[in-house]
Formats: sequence, structure tokens, C-alpha cells
Amino acid sequence: MAFLYNIFIGLLTFGMKVFALINDKTKKGVEGRKQSLDKVKSVFTKTDKVIWMHAASLGEYEQGLPVLEKLKENFPQHKVLVTFFSPSGYENVVKKKHIADVICYLPFDKKSTVKEFISQFNTELFFTVKYDYWYNLLAELKNKGTKIYVISALFYERQSFFTSYGKWFVKQLKKDVDWFFHQTQFSLALAKSVGLIKSSVTGDTRFDRVKQLRDRNNHVDFIADFKGDHKAVVFGSSWQAEEKIAEVVSRKNNRVKLIIAPHELKRVEHLKNMFPDALLYSEIQNPQQPINNAQILIIDSIGLLSKLYSYADAAVVGGGFHDAGLHNILEAATFGVPVIFGNHYKKNPEADDLNAANGGKSFPDEYTAAEFVLFLMNEDNQEELTEMSQNAAKFVNGKPDSSKMILQKILS
Repeated sequence: MAFLYNIFIGLLTFGMKVFALINDKTKKGVEGRKQSLDKVKSVFTKTDKVIWMHAASLGEYEQGLPVLEKLKENFPQHKVLVTFFSPSGYENVVKKKHIADVICYLPFDKKSTVKEFISQFNTELFFTVKYDYWYNLLAELKNKGTKIYVISALFYERQSFFTSYGKWFVKQLKKDVDWFFHQTQFSLALAKSVGLIKSSVTGDTRFDRVKQLRDRNNHVDFIADFKGDHKAVVFGSSWQAEEKIAEVVSRKNNRVKLIIAPHELKRVEHLKNMFPDALLYSEIQNPQQPINNAQILIIDSIGLLSKLYSYADAAVVGGGFHDAGLHNILEAATFGVPVIFGNHYKKNPEADDLNAANGGKSFPDEYTAAEFVLFLMNEDNQEELTEMSQNAAKFVNGKPDSSKMILQKILS
């Protein structure tokens, strides 16, 4: 099976290089991997003790960050490496202030490539977040005596581990991974059903992260002036369906303020065509100009969304009306904001839990979702809005400190 796996990795690498010729996002990942080895060589020595976190993308990075920060506090002399698989994670984090000594793309999982990369430093502790597993990477790290963990692990029934051909990979995980920290009891039960017994439930570290975000300074210039004394709905990481909700709400209630932060900045032009009277955030130069007369503000800058939720009376979070995957609903809920989203979220157990707590609500289509947003924004329904807001805040506040539990186990 190892032979077949390596053939698969070769085909994956070749396929990504070909696709990079026509896809800018893939091209960034392929070109970025060419720099990974040089980046670690320029910063690390072969004797440097390194804590290494791997995250597939931005969401997993945010999930793992509270644990990484606690590890750095306990091992201040260790250097920190963060790797990404996806450009959407790397591009967002590398431009900001961060904890890492090196941020780079994870090399393709070819045995020789991985071996050379790992040999440039001494990895004492490695953890991957959620479910991004690479056989050669884990095997080479374990051969060097590295402690290996999986943070906020999430197993689900359709994973390859629960197929006949997945038994080989499960065998490798038993050998290589020191401990799995699961988000849910169901994930733990699935893992144990295939023999991955070095496991415990510690919850979702994203709750720790969004509590950190809530407690920082969340001021964003001009937003209070734009909102005035009106209610505001923030559309976070919006796609076409969420933007349709905004269109319906703006047409039926011209008093509610709408703040739209699209998932990709290339959607800004589409949004300007859709809402020709909307303001662009980048065009607001002077806080004295009458920006509070506009109903819609389009955010054409990155890195503001988690702060924008602090101004919201309700939030519509993108990705749940199609198979792209639901984006982070907890960033809104932590501020006591009711969250509206689509019902395509099989890999997001927190969405079911927030629904059950009546701090959020999912819908099968954008039109019924729009009607519910209008209901919440109606002055006659303030009691319902207040109740959902309180429930959202209680939902987040009631979660345990997962990062603390994980650190206690690692240190023990």
C-alpha cells in the first residue's frame, strides 16, 4: 500500500503542476513550495528545537493557534514552524503579525522531499489540526523521535479510514500518532472503532480562539459612523447565495445597514454591479464625510471580518448553501450575534449545536433565510432577537478551555 500511496502522491503533484497553468490559486501553492526548503534553511539550524504546527488552511490555523501559543509560553526557547497546504491559509497569515519563526507551504509528500525538509531542524513536537494527514511526513517525523499529536481531530463516517483500503493508513496512524484530541464523542467513538485508542475528547479549540478575538480591541474605523443608530447585518465570507439574501433584505427593509465581506475579493466587482449605490470600504477617506446615508458597505480589504462581527445585530455566514463548506460561525456567535447560514455543513458539528441552542438558524435556501433576517430586524421582534443573541453568547461562553486540557496532556 505504501507503493500505491507514493504513486498517488506523484500523480497529485503532477496534476497540481498542470492545473497551476490555468488556476492562479493552485499556481501560488506550487510556486510557494519551491521556496519552503530555502525558508527553513535560512532561519533554522539542524540543532534548533522546533515546535511545528501544520494547518490545511486558514480555519485550521485559527483552530490550532491557541494551542501553539500555550506551547510557546511553556517552551520559549523553541522555534516555531507553521506550514500550510492551501494558499488561502498561507496568503492570509504570512502577511500578518504571527507567532512563527517560519511560515511556508508543506512540501509535497514525497519521501525524499520530506526527508530533506525535516533534516534541516530538530522537530521535538509536531501537531496537525483536524484531519490533514500525510503518511511520509508522519513516518519520517516518528523515525526522528518526534512527539506527534492531532488537535481538534474530527473523524466522520465517510473517511477512507473506514474502508477496506484505509486499514493500511490506520495502522500507520496507530504507530506514528502519540495522541488524538477529538472535538466530539462521536469522533472519538469512530476512532476507537478502528483501533485508534490513544484518544480523548477535549472539544473544539476554535472556541478558545474566538474568545481571544472577542476580548481584544475590535474597533474598525468608520463602521460606527456607517451604522449610526440603525441595526446592522454583517455578511461574512459571502458567496452568491448570501449576497442574494442581502439583496432581498435591502429591498424590503431600507433602514437596516448591511456590511458585506465577500469570501474572495474578486467578488467585489460583482457586488458593485449588484449594489451600485454601495460604499467601498477602501474609498472611505475621511470620517467626516456623510457615510451614514448609505445602506450597504462592501468590505474590499482582508483581515477585518472577525472585528466587524462586533458591530452586528445579526450575521449571515457564507458557504453553507453549497458544497464549498460553511465558514466560521463562531467568530460571530462569540459577540452574542445570532448567526444565519445554509444547511450544508456535514463537517461542522458546532452548527448543529448552535442551532440546538437557538443561537443560530440554518436554512435550505437563501429566500427563507432572507425572510428570517427580515423577521429579526423588524422592531416588533426585538424580544426574539435579544433571546437569540443571549443564547449565542452563552453557547460560546459555556465551552471548556480545550487548549488548557490539551496542554496538560502533552506536558504529562
